[in-house]
Amino acid sequence: MSATNGQQVPSGWTVKTIEEVAEVNPRLSKDGMPDNLPVSFVPMPAVGAGDGTIDVSRERPFSEVKKGFTPFQEGDVLFAKITPCMENGKIAVVPKLKNGYGFGSTEFHVLRPSDGMDARYLYYYVSNKSFRAEAQHYMSGAVGQKRVPTAYLKECKIPVAPPDQQKRIVAEIEKQFSRLDEAVANLKRVKANLKRYKAAVLKAAVEGKLTEEWRKAHPDTEPASELLKRILAERRAKWNGKGNYKEPVGPDTTNLLALPKGWAWATVGQLAEIGSGNTPANILGHLQSDGPIPWYKVGDMNRPGNERVMRSAEGYLSQEAVEKLGLKLFPPGTIIFPKRGGAIATNKKRQLMAGSTTDLNVMGLTPDSSVHDYFRWWFSSIDLASLSDGSNVPQVNNKDVLPLTVPLPPLAEQERIVAEVERRLSVVEDLEEAAEANFLHANRLCQAILQQSFSGQLFRDYPVKPDEVTIG
Repeated sequence: MSATNGQQVPSGWTVKTIEEVAEVNPRLSKDGMPDNLPVSFVPMPAVGAGDGTIDVSRERPFSEVKKGFTPFQEGDVLFAKITPCMENGKIAVVPKLKNGYGFGSTEFHVLRPSDGMDARYLYYYVSNKSFRAEAQHYMSGAVGQKRVPTAYLKECKIPVAPPDQQKRIVAEIEKQFSRLDEAVANLKRVKANLKRYKAAVLKAAVEGKLTEEWRKAHPDTEPASELLKRILAERRAKWNGKGNYKEPVGPDTTNLLALPKGWAWATVGQLAEIGSGNTPANILGHLQSDGPIPWYKVGDMNRPGNERVMRSAEGYLSQEAVEKLGLKLFPPGTIIFPKRGGAIATNKKRQLMAGSTTDLNVMGLTPDSSVHDYFRWWFSSIDLASLSDGSNVPQVNNKDVLPLTVPLPPLAEQERIVAEVERRLSVVEDLEEAAEANFLHANRLCQAILQQSFSGQLFRDYPVKPDEVTIG
């Protein structure tokens, strides 16, 4: 081993800046390119998160992309510079393009390897989780719009092996990664099967199929229509807002299916309060590392321990700050979920453990306490993506959620349904946790392979076993 620029590298290696081994954001000479020339078009969603995949099948005429888009060519490395795409690893090597030209999102940095620099070697280095974690500290810009600066990326150091060793390292990385592929594919199948089973249980629950025998044994149960009347009367009595009380809109039952005996149709607006979070311009000046009131972002739903109930946040606020900023305080038991962007497709729904605030990308539903547990499982069966407006930046609004129809069982039957759902899904949740733990283990192995690759230690028998990341 030898030391170069303060970094330990194997003998014969050097440490250089990325700018020394690749042209960063190279310009394209557009002279002589006809406007009707078909070229490849790569929007941000066309690049996979953390897997190096890229879809270049979309085409556009040059006239539509010559302004306002980022140009690149085959063999370049695309590096997403904006949050959260950078943190999620939207990075890829560009394959063959239509007529040799590609254009894409302005949120890509383009790295064009110099002679002697293997594109895959460069790709694996900048896709390493430790590299992205370091880059995150140097992002600049407003909340939700932070980017990795070009100047920072140019000055990042990279250990450079001789060209022949670069090819050997890339081949070994891909060999090691392939040993994990089958195990990860099995885990994905397990998760997909668990998801289908969970959906089937919830569907049967809200259709009354789980409690058919219970209803036969309890024919005199108070009907749900009476429960709904009480909920609406209590909401009316508790009203202390401005102006006259406005009754929530009930369901249009014209085309709805028949319900089991004793059930009633209701709307979300009749059973729950709805609200959205906010992101004040000066929020960062009030955030603390700890405090009485969490300020949740969509990313906090992925934090360890927040898989079902939100327990921790990246930032916290004092009661005084919440009042000063005019933030909405959601009570415990509120169900929060993403309302904007690609996160809608994840269908994440979490329950608040304590009174909390959220950013503008999060919406909250606070169901009436009498129907809380059943409502939570019913809402779990809803596909958020089906509610979005279908725009380039999909969004779910109050008007999309409030009219949703809820099949409401009698209160006593709700308790039976909740108990049965929780019994059946407790095993599913245990298996989901095991699958997720094994996914994390597989990811750690991948990162360990990359760490060893760029320290010159990869050429030994690396202890990766597919059965380390499977569910028995």
